[in-house]
Amino acid sequence: MSNHELLEQLVRLSRALGDPARDYAILGEGNTSTRASDATFWVKASGTELRTIDATGFVEVRFDRVLAMLNASTLSDAEIKQGLIEAKMDPASGGHPSVETVLHAVCLQLDGISFVGHTHPTAINALTCSVGFDAAFAGRLFPDEIVVLGPAPVLIPYVDPGPPLARAVKAHIDAHIDYYGEVPKVIHMQNHGLIALGRSAQQVENITAMAVKAARVLAGTYAMGGPNFMSAEAVARIHTRPDEHYRQKVIAAGA
Repeated sequence: MSNHELLEQLVRLSRALGDPARDYAILGEGNTSTRASDATFWVKASGTELRTIDATGFVEVRFDRVLAMLNASTLSDAEIKQGLIEAKMDPASGGHPSVETVLHAVCLQLDGISFVGHTHPTAINALTCSVGFDAAFAGRLFPDEIVVLGPAPVLIPYVDPGPPLARAVKAHIDAHIDYYGEVPKVIHMQNHGLIALGRSAQQVENITAMAVKAARVLAGTYAMGGPNFMSAEAVARIHTRPDEHYRQKVIAAGA
């Protein structure tokens, strides 16, 4: 797929995630990205709106320059800003990469991940911003949640956005891969929002939609005594069944 086609898909995904009817993000909230090549990726420019974004709302940046910031011990706000400017393929071009560009670089380096969608859905933030954050995401509630979102999400305690958050996300993703043997599909960040990871733009859209539905179902269970999470054995069974793998290809994989 050409760079132009990838950018077109990223624009479509971003506008879908920014649709006001879906209540995933408003105003300048959220950001999206896609791998452009082995060396570069496109990421939403800071302050642009997902709902109305076009190709000019994205900035192409270099993986090596961005990931170098991940490994820096301490960076001031001014140094982070300058580092993001220097990471642009064309430093003189308009648009400033989002402060969460480092996080996107980490996610796009994962095996099989080509698109990332970060949003702040009201239904999910009602849980990520609650005192019951860890308990709320301690299990799976229904089979399609497992099919689309995997056996478990990655949970990130609140961390300052930028390189510190990216480092925390990388550490928790590495732990998830070590435990489950696969890349996660969903990341919930405390007092922040949702990250959906996919091989295609459609998969990121599907994951986001299912994560929001699951959050609404979960919130509804508290009116009836609380969630009845599926057992670990039942989750593993759904996650490994051959017929569910087929459904994953049809329902979850998107394009």
